[in-house]
Amino acid sequence: MVVDGWDETDGVDRLFHALADATRRDILRRCGRGELSVSRLAAAYPMSFAAVQKHVTVLERAGLVGKERRGREQLVRTDPDALARARRALDELESAWRARVDRMSGLLTEAAGPDTPAKGPDR
Repeated sequence: MVVDGWDETDGVDRLFHALADATRRDILRRCGRGELSVSRLAAAYPMSFAAVQKHVTVLERAGLVGKERRGREQLVRTDPDALARARRALDELESAWRARVDRMSGLLTEAAGPDTPAKGPDR
Protein backbone atom coordinates (compact mmCIF):
# COMPACT_ATOMS: atom_id res chain seq x y z
CA MET A 1 0.00 0.00 0.00
CA VAL A 2 1.35 3.42 -0.93
CA VAL A 3 0.84 6.15 1.63
CA ASP A 4 -0.58 9.35 0.16
CA GLY A 5 1.62 12.39 0.46
CA TRP A 6 4.88 10.44 0.34
CA ASP A 7 6.83 11.08 -2.83
CA GLU A 8 9.24 8.27 -2.24
CA THR A 9 8.15 4.95 -0.83
CA ASP A 10 11.82 4.02 -0.38
CA GLY A 11 12.13 6.72 2.29
CA VAL A 12 9.15 5.34 4.19
CA ASP A 13 10.52 1.81 3.87
CA ARG A 14 13.91 2.91 5.23
CA LEU A 15 12.21 4.77 8.06
CA PHE A 16 10.17 1.81 9.25
CA HIS A 17 12.99 -0.66 8.63
CA ALA A 18 15.15 1.44 10.95
CA LEU A 19 12.41 1.63 13.58
CA ALA A 20 11.78 -2.13 13.43
CA ASP A 21 14.89 -2.93 15.48
CA ALA A 22 14.84 -2.56 19.29
CA THR A 23 18.50 -1.51 19.49
CA ARG A 24 17.95 1.26 16.97
CA ARG A 25 14.85 2.48 18.82
CA ASP A 26 16.92 2.54 22.01
CA ILE A 27 19.66 4.53 20.28
CA LEU A 28 17.01 7.04 19.21
CA ARG A 29 15.76 7.35 22.80
CA ARG A 30 19.26 7.82 24.17
CA CYS A 31 20.21 10.41 21.55
CA GLY A 32 16.88 12.15 22.03
CA ARG A 33 18.07 13.19 25.49
CA GLY A 34 21.20 14.74 24.04
CA GLU A 35 24.05 14.15 21.62
CA LEU A 36 26.12 11.06 22.27
CA SER A 37 29.30 9.84 20.64
CA VAL A 38 29.21 6.55 18.77
CA SER A 39 31.82 5.18 21.19
CA ARG A 40 29.67 6.11 24.19
CA LEU A 41 26.67 4.46 22.57
CA ALA A 42 28.72 1.34 21.87
CA ALA A 43 29.63 1.08 25.57
CA ALA A 44 25.93 0.75 26.41
CA TYR A 45 25.34 -2.40 24.33
CA PRO A 46 26.64 -5.98 24.48
CA MET A 47 27.91 -5.84 20.90
CA SER A 48 30.94 -4.57 19.04
CA PHE A 49 31.60 -0.95 18.22
CA ALA A 50 31.24 -1.85 14.52
CA ALA A 51 27.78 -3.34 15.11
CA VAL A 52 26.59 -0.18 16.90
CA GLN A 53 28.11 1.92 14.14
CA LYS A 54 26.08 -0.08 11.59
CA HIS A 55 22.90 0.57 13.57
CA VAL A 56 23.68 4.28 13.59
CA THR A 57 24.27 4.17 9.82
CA VAL A 58 20.84 2.58 9.25
CA LEU A 59 19.27 5.32 11.39
CA GLU A 60 21.20 7.99 9.52
CA ARG A 61 20.17 6.67 6.08
CA ALA A 62 16.56 6.74 7.25
CA GLY A 63 17.01 10.36 8.31
CA LEU A 64 16.28 9.59 11.96
CA VAL A 65 19.65 10.75 13.27
CA GLY A 66 22.41 13.03 12.16
CA LYS A 67 26.12 12.69 12.86
CA GLU A 68 28.58 15.50 13.39
CA ARG A 69 32.31 15.10 13.76
CA ARG A 70 33.86 16.99 16.67
CA GLY A 71 37.52 16.29 16.99
CA ARG A 72 37.99 12.54 17.04
CA GLU A 73 34.38 11.80 17.99
CA GLN A 74 31.27 11.46 15.90
CA LEU A 75 28.29 12.81 17.82
CA VAL A 76 24.85 11.38 17.08
CA ARG A 77 21.65 13.34 17.55
CA THR A 78 18.03 12.41 16.94
CA ASP A 79 16.10 14.35 14.29
CA PRO A 80 12.63 15.00 15.75
CA ASP A 81 11.27 15.95 12.31
CA ALA A 82 11.94 12.41 11.10
CA LEU A 83 9.91 11.01 13.97
CA ALA A 84 7.11 13.38 13.00
CA ARG A 85 7.25 11.96 9.44
CA ALA A 86 6.86 8.45 10.83
CA ARG A 87 3.88 9.56 12.90
CA ARG A 88 2.32 11.23 9.85
CA ALA A 89 2.71 8.03 7.82
CA LEU A 90 1.02 6.00 10.56
CA ASP A 91 -1.78 8.57 10.86
CA GLU A 92 -2.39 8.37 7.10
CA LEU A 93 -2.50 4.57 7.22
CA GLU A 94 -4.92 4.66 10.15
CA SER A 95 -7.16 7.14 8.35
CA ALA A 96 -7.23 5.00 5.20
CA TRP A 97 -8.14 1.86 7.14
CA ARG A 98 -10.80 3.60 9.22
CA ALA A 99 -12.38 4.90 6.01
CA ARG A 100 -12.40 1.36 4.59
CA VAL A 101 -14.02 -0.05 7.73
CA ASP A 102 -16.65 2.72 7.64
CA ARG A 103 -17.43 1.93 3.97
CA MET A 104 -17.74 -1.79 4.74
CA SER A 105 -19.99 -1.04 7.68
CA GLY A 106 -22.20 1.11 5.45
CA LEU A 107 -22.41 -1.60 2.82
CA LEU A 108 -23.36 -4.20 5.43
CA THR A 109 -26.05 -1.91 6.82
CA GLU A 110 -27.46 -1.36 3.32
CA ALA A 111 -27.36 -5.08 2.57
CA ALA A 112 -29.19 -5.90 5.80
CA GLY A 113 -32.06 -3.61 4.83
CA PRO A 114 -34.32 -1.58 7.11
CA ASP A 115 -36.41 -4.56 8.31
CA THR A 116 -33.46 -6.62 9.58
CA PRO A 117 -32.74 -6.13 13.29
CA ALA A 118 -29.20 -5.09 14.11
CA LYS A 119 -27.05 -7.78 15.67
CA GLY A 120 -24.31 -6.86 18.02
CA PRO A 121 -21.83 -8.81 20.11
CA ASP A 122 -24.19 -8.87 23.13
CA ARG A 123 -27.33 -10.00 21.28
